[in-house]
Amino acid sequence: MPRSIRAGCIGLIGSLLLSGCGGGGGGSGGDSSTGASGSAVVFTNSPTLTGVAAVAAPLTGAQVKVLDATGTAVGSATTHASDGSYSLTLSSKTLTAPLLVQVRGLDATGAPQVLHSAVPVMSAASAAMVANVTPLSDAIVALSMGGDPRPVFAAADQNKALIVQVATAASAAGEFVKTLIKTQLTDLKITDPKTLDLLSDPTFVANKGAQDLLLESLRVDLAKSSKGTAQLQLSNKLMVGSSAEVVVELPQAQAELLKPADGVPANAISSVLKASTSPTATLANMGSLDEFSAALNQMMVQALSATTIAAHPLLASYVQHNGRQKADLAALLAAYAARGLQIGRVQAMGCADDSVTGGLCLKVLISALVSDSAGTVQAVFSDALSFNKTSTTGSKWNLIGNGKKLELGIYPMALLALDSTGALNSTQTPNPSLGLQFEIQAQKPGVGDALPTKLMDSATVQTPGGFSLGFAYCRRALLCFAKTPGAVLQDPTGDIADTAVQIANVAWIGPADRMRGGKYQVSYSIAGASETRPVFLRADLLPEVAQARFPVLDGVSAGKPLSFADLKLDLTLNWSAWAAANPDLRLINVRTVVNGGVVPWIVDSAPPVANKTSMVLTALPLPGNFTPQRAEIWLTAQDTAGRRFYTRYSLAL
Repeated sequence: MPRSIRAGCIGLIGSLLLSGCGGGGGGSGGDSSTGASGSAVVFTNSPTLTGVAAVAAPLTGAQVKVLDATGTAVGSATTHASDGSYSLTLSSKTLTAPLLVQVRGLDATGAPQVLHSAVPVMSAASAAMVANVTPLSDAIVALSMGGDPRPVFAAADQNKALIVQVATAASAAGEFVKTLIKTQLTDLKITDPKTLDLLSDPTFVANKGAQDLLLESLRVDLAKSSKGTAQLQLSNKLMVGSSAEVVVELPQAQAELLKPADGVPANAISSVLKASTSPTATLANMGSLDEFSAALNQMMVQALSATTIAAHPLLASYVQHNGRQKADLAALLAAYAARGLQIGRVQAMGCADDSVTGGLCLKVLISALVSDSAGTVQAVFSDALSFNKTSTTGSKWNLIGNGKKLELGIYPMALLALDSTGALNSTQTPNPSLGLQFEIQAQKPGVGDALPTKLMDSATVQTPGGFSLGFAYCRRALLCFAKTPGAVLQDPTGDIADTAVQIANVAWIGPADRMRGGKYQVSYSIAGASETRPVFLRADLLPEVAQARFPVLDGVSAGKPLSFADLKLDLTLNWSAWAAANPDLRLINVRTVVNGGVVPWIVDSAPPVANKTSMVLTALPLPGNFTPQRAEIWLTAQDTAGRRFYTRYSLAL
């Protein structure tokens, strides 16, 4: 429908005209009973808002906040621990359209998610409103605003004009999004996309139904180009590699959506593909994916021994997963069972196959949160599943593992160096600095009191540009950069330089090597068998990173510096102020490094998976006469795209 006609239609009174006007969330109009584009609506009954927050797996225990177009907070809630649903009564009977909804929670990998949705238009006759919050609703809001909704929501009173634009553009933005995912819509047999409401479908459930499988099969990202332009990036989640298939320039798309006559938002697509590909054959089987978590929980509730679990049909085809053997997996599941834990609904994360034909992934990578009966997240479970339509295990999806002997990963990273008072460290140049981190598993973790065992001596990484980087065993969980060519053993430093290349120092990492989808080749030998595996860079290396993005501790100042003496006692670390300002980031590791000689004392501690903003570092058992030459605390945070943000505190000695 042309925008000029739709705008006039929005001004009409009467719910019968709503569907024809393309309004989401109920209602239309522009007076005291109906509202759009910044006009107030007066409700007779207290208005309510319900919906589901999901990223394929439901976002459980997530925080929901609602604003109206004036930037006023009008409600909050917590999503249900089982299905990601929420329900709340809004705090006022007078609201200004549109409503903007934000959800903050953890996905099935434990990664932070900050997503948005909207009720573009409202009607006093429709006090019961719906706003589902998903990556696709987030994309619709981003297209309507011309950029990332997060900073708009954080400073809503300063961005009222952008919020109001959602009422005008959301309907057309939703229709545009459907053109970008039309292949998935066809595969899921959604024959009439016009009937699909990506914002306010009251029947939506995160249960692997058609609309939920859209989320399961897509990767949706808000990113920035090398020139700093906000982009919407879409891709097939189960393809090999991580390149964005469809790229939409958000400012240009919004300008088209807001044109008084019909704009052409497709003009804002800067990629060759105009619609994402689909995991066609795999998608046909994914409706039964939730059977797996149900079957696994049924097994674990019996508190079986590890030996019995290893013989269970769910594990019959299991090979290995990043070096984890069937016995190791059985021991892990038995430990969960002994603690009374169960796994939530699984989320597809990618494909472990070396190649995919006809959209059929034989080894689907999955992840799920592991929680106790109170809904508190205790761990993250990840592995790979295979589909067998004749399975008799209670699930057509069963554990198989990715078949790989070790875990590999390459991450964009940035480092901020601070002194003991929290001030910038003048000895680090540049500060912050940018680079790439290479994680090549070097040890198999010990079970119980057993020590880790070495997997290999060395490895070589070939960059997309054709240069090679050498790695050597350094008695740590990951291989370290080789200090000399051909090295097979060296001492670690505890510095990020053990595993990361700083772009300012290594000319071999060119612009193409820093782009999402960059293909690196990792070669190594385990037990006499040589392997070469591809690893893809999951996100672009940002051209610059604001200092506010790096994790910092509360209370560190010139009057209260961090010192080596703090590590001799149990030390409580708090990062609540940083976490509140960066809800899309999560602290994933805290490292202490103390050097009094050749080999440093390095201790890595994992913060709680749940949304906690403090932890206790246990006192280091150092000798009483120990004299440190260097002492540091490292904080590592990660965003949803996999970018790492490191902060190094150099402690006063």
